[in-house]
Amino acid sequence: MREGRSMAVGVRVRARLVPLGLCVALLAGCTAGASARNGDNGDDPGTTPQGPAPVVLVMPPTTATGINPTTPITVSTDGGELASVLVTDTAGAILTGELTADETGWASTGPLAYAQTYVVRATAEGEDGQRTTTQSRFTTIEPQQLVFPSIGPLDGTTVGIAMPVRVYLDAPVTDRAEVQRHLTVTVTPPQEGSWSWLSDTEVHWRPQVYWQAGTQVTVDVNLFGLDFGAGAWGEVDRQISFDVGPAHRSVANAQTHQMQVYDGEQLVRTMPVSMGRTEGGFETRSGAHVVIDKNRNKTMDSTTYGLALDAGGYVTEVEYATRISNNGEFVHSAPWSVADQGVRNVSHGCINLSPQNAAWFFNFAQVG
Repeated sequence: MREGRSMAVGVRVRARLVPLGLCVALLAGCTAGASARNGDNGDDPGTTPQGPAPVVLVMPPTTATGINPTTPITVSTDGGELASVLVTDTAGAILTGELTADETGWASTGPLAYAQTYVVRATAEGEDGQRTTTQSRFTTIEPQQLVFPSIGPLDGTTVGIAMPVRVYLDAPVTDRAEVQRHLTVTVTPPQEGSWSWLSDTEVHWRPQVYWQAGTQVTVDVNLFGLDFGAGAWGEVDRQISFDVGPAHRSVANAQTHQMQVYDGEQLVRTMPVSMGRTEGGFETRSGAHVVIDKNRNKTMDSTTYGLALDAGGYVTEVEYATRISNNGEFVHSAPWSVADQGVRNVSHGCINLSPQNAAWFFNFAQVG
């Protein structure tokens, strides 16, 4: 067989020369040799002594249980070459594998699965034609719960320079360091960054400052076969890639009541705003905010973040709503506060813009 050949079932047939006792010229000697083999006690000079039969080793060993499905199946032989290897799962599906160049080893290339019984049948053949066939079976782990990783941003999207990588798990993590070792962020061009856990089920990766415009990012979350404890195991390995778009950045100032919008290093627009009022504790939160969603039309309902209608809450339809946090903060059109924009802060925490400015910002802003 050729080097690197993939094999589920491999059979090798050798052509052999059969010894004829050197009886081409001496017919009488050939006959005598045949007579001795049929009943005489004399030695047969044409018989080649057979060596020991080849030995076949299969890993994981037979009857093993609770095998991690990331464990490869290997078959090796001593004293011969592998003639065939067949591996099947509980349903009878064949698992693929690859033979080594010297045909003395075989390793699975297809992934194993949870809660399966695998049967391995392997045959090795020695130089003298002796064959050894072995059969082995083992079972893999049967999880009580599978943990799936959700990843943001979505694969194939283009995001802004402030968008973090986000991984959400549907079971709590007790060993954060171990899980983190299975998470990789590849950045082109290279940029420093780090992981930060927001809870036992959510972890983010951010660059030190902002992404560079035009950056390409690939995220690998390799949790398949990872023990989360309490019978929970990682369900799959996932990979997503996204691009970083232009460097759009906005700075809103609650004291000057102005918002400056930059494209790269260039200031492209300055707009009057009205932000969260101090009375009642509705100040717009300071610090970095990230555009995480955009809605052309949005129903603003204060009860969704704990402000009851009879305590000064509201249900209001707004246009050009750009969400900048998960705390109910938006940049949106507010025609009712145009007279206050650039003068004073009157909102419940959102950044109010005129309809024209809100439409412009909605179209300019990108998620992230």
